[in-house]
Amino acid sequence: MSGKCLLDTNIIIALFADEAVIRENLAQAEEIFIPSIVIGELYYGARKSGRVLANLARINELVANSEVLGYEIETSRQYGDVKNNLRLKGKPLPEKDIWITALALKYALSLVTRDAHFQQVENIQTVIW
Repeated sequence: MSGKCLLDTNIIIALFADEAVIRENLAQAEEIFIPSIVIGELYYGARKSGRVLANLARINELVANSEVLGYEIETSRQYGDVKNNLRLKGKPLPEKDIWITALALKYALSLVTRDAHFQQVENIQTVIW
């Protein structure tokens, strides 16, 4: 896959597990971005793991070598629109995933994930690895 990609948490976890398909697909991407909320999820996972220091070091290296996208007013507007549209359809998503979706929409990025529920969101391009 080529293009500009926003990575979901499960893709980074698969990368950390050294899955070949993830490495190969990332090598073909034009640009790769990570939502700051995903970094938070990774830090949380590291803190509750049996290898806290090793996992924190891995995350710190990822952050140092990645483009991390944060949230601001336009992303917040996207979040409100997405959440309301999902409410009207009766198709809620986890809060963190709505924020990830808002970033993908704001920056017109393909969301790379293993979660099919993102397809409930209108106008989002998802890629399942």
